[in-house]
Amino acid sequence: MSRSRVLIVGAGFAGYRAARTLARAARGAVRPFDITVLNPTDYFLYLPLLPHVAAGSLEPRRVTVSLTGTLPPRVRLVLGKADAVDLDARTVRYTGPEGERGSLTYDRLVLAVGSVNKLLPVPGIAEHAHGFRSLAEALYLRDHVTRQIELAAVASGPAEARARRTFVVAGAGYTGTEVAAQGQLLTDALARGRDRPRWLLLDIAPRVLPELDERLSRTSGRVLRERGVEVRTGTSVQEATREGVRLSDGEFVPSRTLAWCVGVRPDPLVAALGQPMERGRLLVDPFLAVPGHPEVYACGDAAAVPDLEKPGTYTPMTAQHAWRQGRTAGRNVAASLGRGMRRAYRHKDLGFVVDLGGAQAAANPLGVPLSGPFAGAVTRGYHLAALPGNRVRVTADWLLDALLPRQAVQLGLVRSGSVPLETAAPEPARTPGDAPRTPSPSEGGTTP
Repeated sequence: MSRSRVLIVGAGFAGYRAARTLARAARGAVRPFDITVLNPTDYFLYLPLLPHVAAGSLEPRRVTVSLTGTLPPRVRLVLGKADAVDLDARTVRYTGPEGERGSLTYDRLVLAVGSVNKLLPVPGIAEHAHGFRSLAEALYLRDHVTRQIELAAVASGPAEARARRTFVVAGAGYTGTEVAAQGQLLTDALARGRDRPRWLLLDIAPRVLPELDERLSRTSGRVLRERGVEVRTGTSVQEATREGVRLSDGEFVPSRTLAWCVGVRPDPLVAALGQPMERGRLLVDPFLAVPGHPEVYACGDAAAVPDLEKPGTYTPMTAQHAWRQGRTAGRNVAASLGRGMRRAYRHKDLGFVVDLGGAQAAANPLGVPLSGPFAGAVTRGYHLAALPGNRVRVTADWLLDALLPRQAVQLGLVRSGSVPLETAAPEPARTPGDAPRTPSPSEGGTTP
């Protein structure tokens, strides 16, 4: 009996879950099928804990889960980045890690390519801002922040020292809020009693974390302000330069650091398919299949999935949805190959968690609003439960961080040129610095 070929492009929340689901379904299937995962790295990256890596409370490998180590041997991993999909020929062309070109054929295709940094048409952003979507970007930001504190201590004058000790974060959604909260704790530890570093958190919205209910949003803003973070709502970035950031209110903030956390946009690969789109996402039916191409499925950030709980709308780009859609896509692909029954994607909101650093957090598990240390315990407990690996190592790192001072060293593993912000064409013109109103899988407030 010939074996069908299932190809999964991407191993983020959606792709990784689809691969695990399909691997289980393949056991004892009447019609055997092979599973291949195409991904640029050999790991699944648990994005919500990236702020902990940038702040030095977690070592980088703790937030990575080996694909070959956690997926069954029947799942084949091909390292590479997808360049193009030929729907008629049923092939995917890719570029490997050493520049080699290749192609893979399929009988069933799952597109789970995720998203990339959203680059708005703001002068100087591509050249002078630092993104926050990958492990390399988190490592670079950690080194960069450490370096600025060290250089400020030997600066030629007080103006330069103040600029190097000033850190600006654009976007007060989940990611930006966590980066500012964790970063402020890191720089306070690095400064060791010298002049306190200054952190600014900007957003065009009227409050931080506008996705939260107003009470928890207000609580989160208060925690940040009490810790020393300057929260500027109704404010965006007008221009970024090597010497600082000009704000929409006309103020120029001397700084050497601008963390760009205004959100993400779907990977441009899906736009090249020539299929119907919804705001950059590939339109699919409730079963996650692409209309007119029943052999192609899409899930996660790349897919516009009808929200059956809210007719007429689409599910937002969150890790919670990507994780669940990956399971649904895996089940439906297996059903199309004779294993099980297909089902439409439905969901119930599980809530959110936002780590504010230290023992502080804001959470809304199952609709119950929590804040303070109890929310912090719930948040970390949730992450440990959601991680598909490394739980003991993450727990050990957190315990050591609570007991010992952080290691204030630059690793020098990632250079600035290795983490360019411009990973996709700029968005159409809109209000500069506008943060997305729905969090992405990269944002710690999302829950799978």
